[in-house]
Amino acid sequence: MEDHGALDPAVLEALAGFDTPTLSNAIETFDIRPRDEGFANIHIRCMFPDMGRMVGYAATASIVARGEGSSEATPLWDHVERTPAPRVVVVEDLDDPPAHGAMWGEVNASVFTALGCVGAVTNGSVRDLDEVRAIGFHFFAGGAGVSHAYQRLVTVGQPVTVGGLRIAPGDLIHADKHGVLLVPQEIAAELPEAARKVIEREQELIRWLRSPEFDSSQLGERRQVRH
Repeated sequence: MEDHGALDPAVLEALAGFDTPTLSNAIETFDIRPRDEGFANIHIRCMFPDMGRMVGYAATASIVARGEGSSEATPLWDHVERTPAPRVVVVEDLDDPPAHGAMWGEVNASVFTALGCVGAVTNGSVRDLDEVRAIGFHFFAGGAGVSHAYQRLVTVGQPVTVGGLRIAPGDLIHADKHGVLLVPQEIAAELPEAARKVIEREQELIRWLRSPEFDSSQLGERRQVRH
């Protein structure tokens, strides 16, 4: 394993019980990072929104796909197996523009599922969507593509940036149909309770907004829920 201690699996299970917006709001209550950081931008799309949430530790790599060349996959496989499970492979496509060739399709989804991975996050392209959806492997990507071109590894086990989000090996990823969120591990065990409190505050406000007691003159005072 990398130099990141794995959390109690019960913590990951609890985190999977919340969507990314709720966890993002919960993270804000700890005031440990700016509210405009810690998540990928909208250029990283959830390719299978109906598959639910993905939680896992990042194994990282970067690739290019333009121009002839080749590389060995073994270093990435080794890196993945040293990463705590469940694993998410985060791949930065260094081509400019990216997504010229897809690393991810049915074969690699099958390989990395066998290696204990639950999904992949990339600013590049992915393909074989029907087959990968049937496997149950999550794709968060810049979009769908046709060819793998000359896809090859450039780095393995180094920090990468995908959708404006810097991700280091061993980082904890939570993702769903809304996008990709980086979960600070130092507060991960406290987040489920914080998320429940966020939901409670939001629902209290929403119930009042929909009730006969709603009074617009009180809105400024009651509007305490952050979004």
